[in-house]
Amino acid sequence: MALSFVREIFADAESIPAFTRVASHLREGTGRISVSGVTPTAKALLLVLLQRAAWKPLIVVVPDNRAAEELVPLLQGFAELTGAVEPATIVAVPARDVLPFQNLSPHPEIQEERAAALWKIASGAASIVVAPVSATAIRLRSPEYYTDLARTVRRAETLDVEALLRHLNTVGYTAADVVEMPGQYALRGGILDVYSPEADRPVRVEFFGDEVESIRKFDPGTQRSSNPLDEALLLPLTETPVSEELLGAVHARLSGKRIAGAEDIVEQAVRSGGVTVFPGWEFYAPVAGADRSLFELMPQAAVMVDEPTNVHNELDKVWSRISEAHERSGVGNLVRPEDIYFSPDELIAKLSSLNGADLEHLGITRVEQSEAVAFLSQPTPRFHGSVPSMLEEVQKLSADGKRVIFAAANTGELERLADIFTEYNVPFRLGSRTRGGESYADETAYFSGDMFTTTLVKAYVPDGVLLPDASLAIFGSRDLFDESEAVVARPQRLRSKVSAFVSDFRDLQVGDYVVHVEHGISQYQGLKEINQGDGPTEFMLLEFADAARLYVPLTRLDLVQKYRSAEGVRPALSHLGTAAWAKTKARVKKAMKDMADELLKLYAERKMVEGHAFPPDSQWQKEFEDAFEYNETDDQEQAIQDVKRDMESPQPMDRLLCGDVGYGKTEVAMRATFKAIGDNKQVAVLAPTTVLVFQHFETFKQRFAAFPVTIEMISRFRSAKEQKEILERAEAGKIDILIGTHRILSKDIKFADLGLLVVDEEQRFGVRHKERIKQMRKQVDVLTMSATPIPRTLHMSMVGLRDMSVIETPPKDRMAIQTVVAAWDDKLIQSAIEQELERGGQVYFVHNRVDTIWEIAAKIQELIPGGRVAVGHGQMTEGELEKVMLKFMHHEADVLVATTIIENGLDIPLCNTILINRAERLGLSELYQLRGRVGRSNRRAYAYLMVPPELELTPIARRRLAALKEFSELGAGFKIAALDLELRGAGNLLGGEQSGHIEAVGFELYTSMLDQAVREMKGEAAPEEEEIQLNLGLNIRIPADYIQEENQRLRMYKRVAGVESESRLADVRAELQDRYGEPAAAVRNLLDYASLKLLSSRVGVTGIERKREQVSIRFRENAAIDPERLARFVSSQKGAQFTPAGILKFVLKPTRAEEVLAQLRSLLEQLAGTVVDEVRAD
Repeated sequence: MALSFVREIFADAESIPAFTRVASHLREGTGRISVSGVTPTAKALLLVLLQRAAWKPLIVVVPDNRAAEELVPLLQGFAELTGAVEPATIVAVPARDVLPFQNLSPHPEIQEERAAALWKIASGAASIVVAPVSATAIRLRSPEYYTDLARTVRRAETLDVEALLRHLNTVGYTAADVVEMPGQYALRGGILDVYSPEADRPVRVEFFGDEVESIRKFDPGTQRSSNPLDEALLLPLTETPVSEELLGAVHARLSGKRIAGAEDIVEQAVRSGGVTVFPGWEFYAPVAGADRSLFELMPQAAVMVDEPTNVHNELDKVWSRISEAHERSGVGNLVRPEDIYFSPDELIAKLSSLNGADLEHLGITRVEQSEAVAFLSQPTPRFHGSVPSMLEEVQKLSADGKRVIFAAANTGELERLADIFTEYNVPFRLGSRTRGGESYADETAYFSGDMFTTTLVKAYVPDGVLLPDASLAIFGSRDLFDESEAVVARPQRLRSKVSAFVSDFRDLQVGDYVVHVEHGISQYQGLKEINQGDGPTEFMLLEFADAARLYVPLTRLDLVQKYRSAEGVRPALSHLGTAAWAKTKARVKKAMKDMADELLKLYAERKMVEGHAFPPDSQWQKEFEDAFEYNETDDQEQAIQDVKRDMESPQPMDRLLCGDVGYGKTEVAMRATFKAIGDNKQVAVLAPTTVLVFQHFETFKQRFAAFPVTIEMISRFRSAKEQKEILERAEAGKIDILIGTHRILSKDIKFADLGLLVVDEEQRFGVRHKERIKQMRKQVDVLTMSATPIPRTLHMSMVGLRDMSVIETPPKDRMAIQTVVAAWDDKLIQSAIEQELERGGQVYFVHNRVDTIWEIAAKIQELIPGGRVAVGHGQMTEGELEKVMLKFMHHEADVLVATTIIENGLDIPLCNTILINRAERLGLSELYQLRGRVGRSNRRAYAYLMVPPELELTPIARRRLAALKEFSELGAGFKIAALDLELRGAGNLLGGEQSGHIEAVGFELYTSMLDQAVREMKGEAAPEEEEIQLNLGLNIRIPADYIQEENQRLRMYKRVAGVESESRLADVRAELQDRYGEPAAAVRNLLDYASLKLLSSRVGVTGIERKREQVSIRFRENAAIDPERLARFVSSQKGAQFTPAGILKFVLKPTRAEEVLAQLRSLLEQLAGTVVDEVRAD
């Protein structure tokens, strides 16, 4: 947050004569004024100050989306520094990313941003609106129409829930079982969960009848609610609500019935049932009566045009593309471009009649110009990392009576700057609070109170500006160090963390394979109700080999798991009542023991070796970490702590770091590297391919730019002479970080003092190289990275065998990849590629046949004559392929036509469109991995899955396509693909032989057995106890009207059956109450039943059987009960007896479930006495 004195520094800018003239012109509200001489940074500062001075909102028209994306964070940065505008009221109305008439809908994220922005504008919540010119050309509806798109839910208000749900459906929300992503809602009885876009968390609304009783935020990961709210705003996800009136009008128009105001025709279209949404229908919405422009939504606003010449050129270009698309589409006169957009002539006429200003960097005098004002603003000098010349410039400016402000992008850079100023003894003051006001920098902030002291602030200002008339110099974060675009981070939109894919029963379907721990592999056949005398009870029906059936009570779901194995494995069903399953389990257990044995030996050997213990973090380390442009995810934080703990211990580190590409593994490695360098050690980074080496080299160079670190790369791109020189420098200790392929492992490379080896994708190295890495592990700290995700459960069960850190949280919303399944169509391919190239991006085109790949490349070249097309496939030599990949990385090619070998670890942020030809031939997990190649930066991404026209599809391909369709909506198919990849990761980690064992028993049982084996070897495991059988003949269930969705009900049964302590049970009880409301009596009985089972386990009961009034309790030999109390009970009860076999028999009169459970509990507590008291005391 900027301190108040910073705001005063900007006051002089408002007293410049040119500024006051423009401000008064805007206040008077007459005609337009031309403002020249303003640099891009000066424009942003000027706009923020003008909004306050003119006392009216501003609409800023820019050429395109990219210009809007660059301007908005800059405006927000200055709004924060000057205090002139509330940053949250600065909004962008993005242009749609695809053209009309192409049968493509805009990206969901753009629809969501537009809808939220239009609502803010219409409801008066916007002070500065930034809009690309093509967004201002779209015909819009009335302000009331857009204010009605959102809903506010308030506590203690009466609400029609049905009407609210109907509204949510029309504005783009979808119903889900569990709300995890923005735009989802779920109604369960009197509880509504809903996730509004732009909200940091979803909300849970609890009703009492129609009254809103409470509103709470909740965590989408755990589904547990937290802080209460008084009201919740539910924003729309689309500006074109799916209403019958709107769709009817669009269909009537497209079917040729152009009769204005003929409601009966619209009604007829609706009644005939031919009214549905289709790709791209949103563009036609204006035909239902949209006749206003964006300017009419804010009639009191002043309209500022940024670089009018560029804006007009862009408008002409967009209009000609729309006209071409219209011609190609064959829609003809049914809907003309003028029906949905204002033509350039209309729009320019509108613009020139509105009050406002034209902003230009270079002023060109025009004849028709009415009034012109010239500002004096200059770009700041760039220092290219030279601190002395920067300080010299600062002192010169201060001596001239100029006030100097330095803007740093983040806290780390701010502290680094403070350090530099302190080191060179130059006075400064801090204009932003850092680290909650506890930073060391605050103490050094006031070297002198002189008003000309340089001020350091935290704000997003990439490029600086000099305003001589205001005696003000502002330096941006790119001015001091040469950093790439990526490093000056735009403030990220916070996205929610999607919960991990749990293997519970959420996606269990009839016919799925499941594993019963005691009986083996079977198929799930659904839930069946059986009447047991006191009402119906639900059972899970499993079918084994030879159609043998087993009914499992839902209270015993802890014995049933979903069968998971690599994609496409169809396991053999087990035979009920034979010893085959027990033998399979024994075989797997032995193999597991051998593996665990070997790993433990290695682990023990390492613990004996003395390595180098690194010191705790230095102040520099802190600055290096704070200069990270994103917020670390929880997983990343954990991994960083793990790595540092390993490095600070005297044993050599050997840690495996797993996580998908782009999830931030490299950042963890770079922090470890910085720590090693800080202690005067050298670091070697090893990658399997030259291309990956090159990528790491670039990333490291950028990230270490502000620090005195020498980084070199050794690979085939270096000549023999260069390599020799690098080797000599490494041996002399003149290189801090050496990045290379397996060449680093050769015997002739000697380091002066190697402290850390970072290995990327170790599984891709050969046996010889792996052996060499193994030897190095004994002497230096080793950090291995792998991009194949590994299941969390496997990671947990391997704790103590292998040091592993898993990063499974995406750094930001990685789901924003719009996936389109479409038949091959030249026009579609052409517009998809053109659209990506328009915004300066690149395209992957995947074609998995080497024999026809050149034909496809030629076809694409024909479709986009100006594009540069490159081809890569697996039959090329390694050198050829490398050249192609590097060419693409350096943006020397626009489209890469390749087979599925698009390299796993490559991260090309500019590539955000992928087209996959013959998608139906690829497995789901392959598609999932290919699709993950795009969407890695903060740009929207697109995946087009191309299939042959309908006629050619076989039934199998059609089924796969249905799965793909679901996959494009991130449904279960997406989860299956993600799980399949994890299982491959498990196979890689454990080796081939173990993969076979995973298939034999299913992944979940395999991990629990591995867990048991590891614990036994470490002497921790308790002996396997007999299962506790409780057959009480009671109606214990979760009624379907309490949890309606079957899979959710199964999931809760499994949770209850699997609890291992009273505190866990209390947790499940609280979750049920939170998510589904007050538990029904039957649910309370189920929880009491689980509690009785836990008590039985502690006391030493192996079974309780109740038949009518007769109850038998079977005790273990070493049961923790008091013999005296047992004897007293037997003698006091008529007909009670205790048999030599350890069974207590007695009569229990009550028949109601709650009474039976309460009395059995009370009896066990009475017999055990001390044990129960001890547990309570815990």
